[in-house]
Amino acid sequence: MATLVVPPIPPSPRDDATHLYRAFKGFGCDTSAVINILAHRDATMRAYIQMEYKTTYSEELSKRLASELTGKLETAVLLWMHDPAGRDAEIIRKSLIVDRNLEAATEVICSRTPSQLQFLKQLYHSKFGVYLEHEIELNTSGDHQKILLAFISTPRHEGPEVNREISQKDAKVLYKAGEKKLGTDEKTFVHIFAERSAAHLAAVSSYYHDMYGHSLEKAVKNEASGNFGHALLTIIQCATNPGKYFAKVLHKAMKGLGTNDSTLIRVIVTRTEIDMQYIKAEYSKKYKKTLNDAVHSETSGHYRTFLLSLLGPNH
Repeated sequence: MATLVVPPIPPSPRDDATHLYRAFKGFGCDTSAVINILAHRDATMRAYIQMEYKTTYSEELSKRLASELTGKLETAVLLWMHDPAGRDAEIIRKSLIVDRNLEAATEVICSRTPSQLQFLKQLYHSKFGVYLEHEIELNTSGDHQKILLAFISTPRHEGPEVNREISQKDAKVLYKAGEKKLGTDEKTFVHIFAERSAAHLAAVSSYYHDMYGHSLEKAVKNEASGNFGHALLTIIQCATNPGKYFAKVLHKAMKGLGTNDSTLIRVIVTRTEIDMQYIKAEYSKKYKKTLNDAVHSETSGHYRTFLLSLLGPNH
């Protein structure tokens, strides 16, 4: 469920390109006009606008945006201009190589579906001339590396069907590999978390709760920490309830002093066309405040306008 509000009869990509060009011309940029157009066009429309702009004005729209906009707004808009797989590729590369902070790469990889990951791997290679697997090998280590590599290379089933016996068995196996023994058998966690479908893992989680009185999530928190723990938690939470997972990520980015804007931008921009309705619903339910209100109080100016436009109506 996306939240993007697109005009009922959207202007032609050529008209949009012309209006953007006009907004850039003259003294200073008409930022409101730019946001008004781009925050209300879906991925396909944005791709056409970029093609038209290049054809008509012989320059890349993204280059022009980079020179006209600044700061957090620039970061958010440039990320928004990509198609979903291209965007994921940019985020992962920046996380692994520029920031050397593996949180964003881990979140993106472990929250995507097998078909999204297939597409991402192809795009990553054509964009950067290097295999994503190779990039992960060079920039991560230990169990964290093992789970990421296994997760992106295993073809998982995407349907809702679940085998009850195997789910129950997996729950027992994970209990034995984790809470039941001293130390943790990480291999077992990597194997089950990387090879089972989301629907299957959700079932495992539910059986785990029935058999051992608390969630598999809680067991993971007790058994694994750091980047490896983050990967496992992302996989299990996105298998059971991705909306709730991203609501938590957003809340954490905004609570306390200061805001983690790169997380705020990443999650809003990457989920707007996927499941933002669910994230907003989970946010209100869990934090007794709408996501729009939270974002409104943590941001300002054109940056605020842009993010709120992506989030859609506040209810």
